[in-house]
Amino acid sequence: MPRLSPAPRALPAPRIPDRPGRGRLLRKRLRGLGKPAAALAALLGVGLAGYAAVQIVGQGASFRERLLAATARLGLVVEDVVLEGRQKTPEPLLRAALGVRPGDPILGVSLAGARARIETINWVAGATVERRLPGTIVVELKERRPFAVWQSQGRFVLIDRNGETVTDSDVAAFANQVPLVVGPGAPAAAAALIDALGAWPDIMGRMVAAVRVGERRWNLRMNNGADVLLPEGAEAAALARLAEMQKTYALLDRPLAVVDLRLPDRLVVRPQPDKADPKDPKAGHKPT
Repeated sequence: MPRLSPAPRALPAPRIPDRPGRGRLLRKRLRGLGKPAAALAALLGVGLAGYAAVQIVGQGASFRERLLAATARLGLVVEDVVLEGRQKTPEPLLRAALGVRPGDPILGVSLAGARARIETINWVAGATVERRLPGTIVVELKERRPFAVWQSQGRFVLIDRNGETVTDSDVAAFANQVPLVVGPGAPAAAAALIDALGAWPDIMGRMVAAVRVGERRWNLRMNNGADVLLPEGAEAAALARLAEMQKTYALLDRPLAVVDLRLPDRLVVRPQPDKADPKDPKAGHKPT
């Protein structure tokens, strides 16, 4: 009897993937709409802000005022004023010159105008004014440094190195800190003389005042009552001679009325009147 072959095994039917549920399909579709929806929401926000701005701009006296009011509604207002570098400048005077109050629209602050007003204050040599959004104004000062006290026609003022007036108040606070210069033209020429005196601290320490004569040269009034007459334009060399004679002869410790250094090849001295010969017609004469 012939052998029969086994019947072929039936192949499995192809598997059809499961169809996602309705909830899953809905979430997938919503994810696909997420970015367009966010963009639409942003556009809607901008549109609403623009509409609000237009509504605000439609009110007020001028376009600039209406626009600044719109920026203020968005939070761009002055909340803080920071002052940097202020030491001597009176703060109330500085704030008045700045002209800014909390709550003012910060975009409406004129930085150039504020700087110009601040620089009219005598103590201020220079200033910068910055706007730091959203709500801070920063003022940085460069103050004048008192260099000397200037006496002219009975009035005392502090001056800086350039001869500019610093202040005419609180001068007494600096009286023992800076030299005293006297007379017309003294502020403009003081720096060169005081720099030359800086090389001879003993002479500087004995000087009571430097008097400008004819707006061309200096007399030094010393603490022993003597006037030291310096030559025009050759102050440094004359001071070096004076320092050498003080070291050798203690010249400034003597009762002298005048020490004349105007001639480079000779020294002329005159004793104080009470030590001079009363018959001398030149006794007590103060040369200029």
